[in-house]
Amino acid sequence: MQRLNVFMNCSHCLAWAAMFVLALDTTSWSQPPQNRPLRKLEHLGRGLAAVRSPEGKVCLSWRLLEDDPPHAGFNIYRSLQGSPATKLNSEPLVEATYYSDSGVGLDQKAIYHVTRVLNGREDARSRPFTVEAGSHAGYLSIPLETPEGYSPNDAAVGDLDGDGEYEIVIKQELHGFDNSQRGVCKGTTKLEAYSLSGRRLWRIDLGPNIREGAHYTPFIVYDLDGDGRAEIAARTAEGTVDGTGVEIGDANHDGHTRYVNAAGYILEGPEFLSIFDGRSGRERARVDYIPRGKVSDWGDAYGNRVDRFLMAVAYLDGVRPSVIMCRGYYTITRLQAWDWNGARLSERWSFDTFKNPKLARYEGQGNHNLAVGDVDSDGRDEIIYGAMALDDDGSPLYSTGLGHGDAIHLSDLDPNRPGLEIFDIHEKPRHPVGAEFRDARTGALIWGKPSPDVGRGIALDIDPRHPGCEFWASGPGLTGLWDVHGNTIAQKKPRSCNFGIWWDGDLLREILDRTTITKWDWTNETETRQLSAAGCAWNNGTKANPCLSADILGDWREEVIFRTSDNRSLRIYITTIPTRSRLTALMLDSTYRTCVAMQNVGYNQPPHPGYFLGQGMKLAPGATAHKR
Repeated sequence: MQRLNVFMNCSHCLAWAAMFVLALDTTSWSQPPQNRPLRKLEHLGRGLAAVRSPEGKVCLSWRLLEDDPPHAGFNIYRSLQGSPATKLNSEPLVEATYYSDSGVGLDQKAIYHVTRVLNGREDARSRPFTVEAGSHAGYLSIPLETPEGYSPNDAAVGDLDGDGEYEIVIKQELHGFDNSQRGVCKGTTKLEAYSLSGRRLWRIDLGPNIREGAHYTPFIVYDLDGDGRAEIAARTAEGTVDGTGVEIGDANHDGHTRYVNAAGYILEGPEFLSIFDGRSGRERARVDYIPRGKVSDWGDAYGNRVDRFLMAVAYLDGVRPSVIMCRGYYTITRLQAWDWNGARLSERWSFDTFKNPKLARYEGQGNHNLAVGDVDSDGRDEIIYGAMALDDDGSPLYSTGLGHGDAIHLSDLDPNRPGLEIFDIHEKPRHPVGAEFRDARTGALIWGKPSPDVGRGIALDIDPRHPGCEFWASGPGLTGLWDVHGNTIAQKKPRSCNFGIWWDGDLLREILDRTTITKWDWTNETETRQLSAAGCAWNNGTKANPCLSADILGDWREEVIFRTSDNRSLRIYITTIPTRSRLTALMLDSTYRTCVAMQNVGYNQPPHPGYFLGQGMKLAPGATAHKR
């Protein structure tokens, strides 16, 4: 049985440099039963990426794919300024999918490709990756065509053209409003698609009847029909202009196409769910969005609660992804599931607490975000809508009654406990529990922390001395760091609980906040900085999130996309820290991939896989949960 060695980079402080080496089993760890259908996932290429380190070396990494056997090796080839390609490694690389090349000068251009080696024979080469002379250390730069006065905001990735690699869809805003704020927007939200080389593919203008702001403009980028190319799902209205210049006109024939009132809200007029083609931005299909009904039924008359929108993608039948569109979470809760077959949208199910009085205990339980995963191990995804959950068929699964919250985390957070768990926080609860850890399948409380109003909370494995994730939150009376049993294991906690990222060479997660990445020093209860993205800016005020953070390129570790301070470009930061950990690309785990797809929805949350990934993991994912 092949073993996987994990090490801590020697450049870290002594607190973790002295960590022992772990051996991890890389055999297939969660094969679906033979009678269970296989999920339709993306067909990704190698994702070879290369950036210069601060020391001038070229650091390369590439994806380990779901069909790579444990004994697969890799060869690296380099060509300098038109010279023939030269193999850099003497023997196939069989540990990490990472390589450091010190043979390229700063003034030299180098082209790389990688090949897989099986039983002494090479497969076809990967797509080449070029490192330009004088390129930046640590990141790739993507120029944008940002409209005057606008700022790039949240992003998503998808394979829009079917070549096995990702493109970026970025939201551009002039000035976004929170739903509680009055104000007439002076601009309209744009969705723009870019290749990683910076070529703009299209621009969708959502128009004046989609108000600018995080709670108004969720969008999903995902291959919804299994044809190898991602679509875009978004809420649209009259005045939306697709990527080919076609506008949605007076669809209801009332003689009006602008419904913005004096306070800036849009409380009248038709709303739609539109599917756009990934290559061209052309609108392919349109259905009515979840109806608003009477505005005051949602809890206020001016338009705050009625226009709280969320969106997700989930494998409700265990095979193909469905779009989940949502409306409301403070009072009335409405969700609908829709399937796209490449030609039309069809409704799978709907859930409505207003129409069914028996669902009253499911009202007011939603978060500013949601989670998706197979919590009952039947091969089909459930929807974790804050403090409540829906089964894959849209029927109610449970409601904890703990109420609204701002952050939620779903994964195997405690690897020594069967199934998945949820860490959730609650704003102004009508109960003593402000932060809670619960069973994802049943909603049963494992432990809770009292606080009258919790604004942030996170679950990351940052301390190797305690199995599973650690937890901390921001709220009155909440101090220190907790383990999976709710015990306080540190009197201090990281200064931020906004975001996390797998960045350095070990399996612990790092802390991402604003434009910095830090490592938790569990011995001294302090943080050490690993990245400071000078010249970049974060999004969404105190949420302080990047445009996107996910395993976009290279090996299993995550990249982070920031906008530059002048809003003229994006930067994809890629770690240059060595690793010996060899894991399948995280985007090939459907729980992680669907989490990335909805990262731009509401209050952004870091993605988690459907298994425990952290220090001491018993089984490393040498295969994904759902092989093709």
